[in-house]
Amino acid sequence: MDLEDDSVNIDRLREQSKHISGALRELSNQITKGRSKAAHDLSDGVSKELSGLAMKGAQLLVELEPLDELGPWGAESVSMLLVPHPGAPARPLGKGASGGELSRVMLALEVTLATASTSGARGVPTMIFDEVDAGVGGQAAIEIGKRLARLAQTFQIIVVTHLPQVAAFADHQLVVTKGTSSEKGASGDEITQSGITVVTGTERVAELARMLSGQVDSTSAREHAQELLNLAAVRT
Repeated sequence: MDLEDDSVNIDRLREQSKHISGALRELSNQITKGRSKAAHDLSDGVSKELSGLAMKGAQLLVELEPLDELGPWGAESVSMLLVPHPGAPARPLGKGASGGELSRVMLALEVTLATASTSGARGVPTMIFDEVDAGVGGQAAIEIGKRLARLAQTFQIIVVTHLPQVAAFADHQLVVTKGTSSEKGASGDEITQSGITVVTGTERVAELARMLSGQVDSTSAREHAQELLNLAAVRT
C-alpha cells in the first residue's frame, strides 16, 4: 500500500520538510536576535573594564559572521577580536594581544560575565590568573586588585602576582620561597626546595612593605602597606 501511495507520501514529506525548515529558520532568527544583543552587551562591558586595566581605548569586538546555511549552533559563527589601542586594526584575540593583554582581557571578560550572571558560578568554581598585572603599576594595579576582589565574591580566585597593590586585595596572602636544602642529592649536588607560607597581621604588612620597597623594616613602606590594606578592606 505504501508503494502504491508513494506520490502522496512524497508530497507529505515535502510538506513536513518545508514546515521543519520554517521552524528552524524561526528558531535561528530568535538565536541571532539574542546573540546580537549579547554580543553588543559583552563588547561594551568588556571594553569599559579594559579602560580601567591600563588598556585605555582598547575594544573587544564580538562579530557575528552569517553562514551559507544553518548549522548546529545557528545561522552565524562568532569570533572575538581585539583592538588593543586606538588606531590599531581589529585582530583575533590569539593574534592581536600580548600575554599580559590576554590576561587582562580574560579578567575583564570574567568580571563582566560575573556581574551579569545571577546564577553564581557557571560550572567553573576556580580561576587562576598568572601575573595578570604584567606591565602595569600604580592606580591601574589597584583597579586590577579591585576587580579580582569583586570576582572573588562569586568564584575562588588564585592570583600569582609581584605587585603589592594586587596582593593587598586578597583574602589570604601566601608567600612562595625557594632555597637550598642542607641535605645533598644522590649526585652530591645541593637540593633546591620550595616552600609556601601564609602571612597575616604584622607579617603581611611586612611582606607588602618588602614588595613595595625591598625593605621590611622601612617605616614609610610599612605605613604605605597598611594604607593599601585599609584601601582593600573597603572593597569599592
